[in-house]
Parts: sequence; C-alpha cells; structure tokens
Amino acid sequence: MWKIKPDTYRNGAHIATVLHLDTFLRGGHLQPVFGRDFLPFDFHFSYSLDAFEAYYVSKYADHHSHEICF
Repeated sequence: MWKIKPDTYRNGAHIATVLHLDTFLRGGHLQPVFGRDFLPFDFHFSYSLDAFEAYYVSKYADHHSHEICF
C-alpha cells in the first residue's frame, strides 16, 4: 500500500483546488493512518479528510487499478 498525504503550504494550510470529474481515471479507497489517540465517540465520517494527516491507498483495490499501476 502507498502512504500519501495532502500537500500543504509552508504555514501548514492545505492546498485546495477544484478538479473536474472527467479528469479522474478511477476512484480510489483511502484508508486513514491512525495515530495513538482514540477517535471521539461522536466522530462523523464526513470529517475524515480533515481529521487525518495521511492515508493509505491500496493498488490492489480492484483488478483495474492493478492493471493501470503496472
């Protein structure tokens, strides 16, 4: 699995941009890299992209992504 993290500016702010849907080749599965702390009981999944600093992406998520990567 590959470990990825969002690009940031020098002050730590995330770089944000708009991507058109026709530029995506395939969807991917992001799995967060958990730290030592527990998530709050009332944590909502919609905050996942902002709550974690890095993610794992599996190149074997399906047979199409494996063919594209290699």
